[in-house]
Amino acid sequence: MPVVLIEKQSPRITVITLNRPERRNALTIELMTELTGAIEDAAADPKQRILILRGAGKAFCTGLDLEAAADSSKAHATAETVARLLLALAETRLVTIATVHGAAVAGGAGIMSACDFVIAAERTKIGYPEVRRGLVAGLVMTFLRRQLRERDLRELLLASELINADRAREIGLVNRVVPSGELESEAQKIAASVLQGAPGAVTNSKRLMEELWSTSVKEDIELALRHHLEARESDEAKEGIAAFNEKRPPNWVG
Repeated sequence: MPVVLIEKQSPRITVITLNRPERRNALTIELMTELTGAIEDAAADPKQRILILRGAGKAFCTGLDLEAAADSSKAHATAETVARLLLALAETRLVTIATVHGAAVAGGAGIMSACDFVIAAERTKIGYPEVRRGLVAGLVMTFLRRQLRERDLRELLLASELINADRAREIGLVNRVVPSGELESEAQKIAASVLQGAPGAVTNSKRLMEELWSTSVKEDIELALRHHLEARESDEAKEGIAAFNEKRPPNWVG
């Protein structure tokens, strides 16, 4: 079964579906590599202007597959694959719309945060619980610092509680909250609005927004990768990931 589904919905709109519903679309190197390739392929088609991202099954994406992540020999490859995926989303000329439902957690919330628009279904749980696994949510931090007040950023990352869709909209993490049955139609409304704009003007507006920041997403991600890998290789990460997989509380030392 393919882990990423690609549908050309129209000459200008591509829909990409994360397709590991049995694992709540948890991220593996294979899934992230295929997703990055699908984003780049869509952008290579000059007629395409909109990318809609969604998840199959009961949740959008619950982050890294921590069963796979227990293999510490793949830590660098996994982190670099996440970085490439987030950069592909951040730098694409396409306007990206994430439609999230069920849960968008950790790396899944990171993918969401890297998109231009986020539409969340009511009762979606969203958050960044990385510190509870001994990890640092470094790679997503560049997007969160652009989107959130610092107080809300600290609450999300340090207290690491999951929040509901309404709270996420209140702090600016998502654009709109709709009943789950209306996710697709709401995405189409946004797409229709974007398509009213001139393609070059929309692309240049995205580029200028990025260039006006004092550091680029690419620079931020390169810095964050060092912090993420330092945490990933720590005893805390080994304990946090093992505790998650063994369904027990972690035993933090010191």
